[in-house]
Amino acid sequence: METKLKLFNEKQIRTSWNADEEEWYFAVVDVVAVLTESIDPPAYWRKLKQRLKDEGNETVTNCHGLKMPAADGKMRMTDVLSTKGILRLVQSIPSPKAEPFKMWLAQVGAERLDEIADPEKAFKRGADFYRQKGYSDEWINQRMQTIRARKKLTDEWRARGIETDREYAILTSEMTKAWSGKTVREYKELKGLKKESLRDNMTDIELALNMLAEVTTTAFSKQEQPETFDESRKIARDGGKVARNARRDIEKRLGQSVVSPLNANDVDLLTTTKQEKIDETDDE
Repeated sequence: METKLKLFNEKQIRTSWNADEEEWYFAVVDVVAVLTESIDPPAYWRKLKQRLKDEGNETVTNCHGLKMPAADGKMRMTDVLSTKGILRLVQSIPSPKAEPFKMWLAQVGAERLDEIADPEKAFKRGADFYRQKGYSDEWINQRMQTIRARKKLTDEWRARGIETDREYAILTSEMTKAWSGKTVREYKELKGLKKESLRDNMTDIELALNMLAEVTTTAFSKQEQPETFDESRKIARDGGKVARNARRDIEKRLGQSVVSPLNANDVDLLTTTKQEKIDETDDE
């Protein structure tokens, strides 16, 4: 996720774009601050959150934590909601700014609404984002395919009752370890990453193998229709194992590991054909 600051009436609201979900997330306490002008927005939100929870309001159910930059510059966990969740929250806060805020939210989400009507716009915008960062068209094409595959997998997990970020993280890590031999955390350590997206730092071969694991896990889950988290966890491992076998075949032929320490600092090297061109130049 990439965190950005957006302004409403000259007041900052922290937002984050989730490329895999194609969804904006907003810092709830920032929204509370602009709607209520409370001297203590966190306290206001805690009380409102408890009231909504007691009422069984869906807004609280869909609220989850995300690390965002705090006033002191450090990354701290804060409650966030999607655009849909924020719209529901606005209905729970009496404020003369409610309607102007909804108009502002619609403007922020205008691109998203366009993308719902024409999904290709979302991928074009995503491709442009990566192109500006120097990724090759070959790598970008692979990355766009992985976003589609990830969305289908998360939709399938959601249909099987997977709800919390922690559950998604566990399943993802199980699947990743099954094919790569490393958990997501270990994989990030190999690449020297902290908060950066692991997929944005994968080579095209790594992306292909990770996508194979996700597509296979999705297919297995649809067929077996797991009813418990443990069953979904086993399926995630099984899907990862299919990609592991493919990885081993590739590595046997290449004579080297494809689980790579390369990251986006060497963006050209993330594409196999680019690596070949560089090797040829070195030989000359």
